[in-house]
Amino acid sequence: MRIIGVDPGNAVTGYGVVERTSAPLYIAAGAIRNQKIGRGPRRLAALYDGLIEVIDKYTPDVMSLERNFVATNVQSAFTLGEARAIAMLAAAHRNLNVFEYTPTDVKLTIAGYGRADKRQVEQMVRRTLTLDDAPLIHDATDALAIALCHAFREGLGNAVRAAETREAELRRKPLRAVRS
Repeated sequence: MRIIGVDPGNAVTGYGVVERTSAPLYIAAGAIRNQKIGRGPRRLAALYDGLIEVIDKYTPDVMSLERNFVATNVQSAFTLGEARAIAMLAAAHRNLNVFEYTPTDVKLTIAGYGRADKRQVEQMVRRTLTLDDAPLIHDATDALAIALCHAFREGLGNAVRAAETREAELRRKPLRAVRS
């Protein structure tokens, strides 16, 4: 399964693409920068076009997106909400299911601590994807962490579902007496 993680932002939106195999595999990461475009609809259109281009290039199966957080600045919250909506629209236009994770969920899954700082998350992303010295910007690192969060949680979910299925099958089978 190929996953695109998106760290939405109005001026800079990070993206990270990973493949979930036996061990997560790094495919790509980068940022869509549109702060020079101005504000409002043009900037949102540029973000949409950039996301569509990335989705078409790397053909992910699903999108993992950072869920809103409570912001002290209402205008910042609205702006972030617009960027999230554009990411969801791009996913919908490419028939991708969207999975959302809070920043705390991502940090807990990646670094084992829900209040991990950016450096700790970056170190774990690098270690997990064996990206020792590869240059990564923060927005791309965050997006990779979001993609990895989905990869790990989906993998865990599949393992739990498989175990539940095996358990249900065992309950349905009649027990045979064992003779000594």
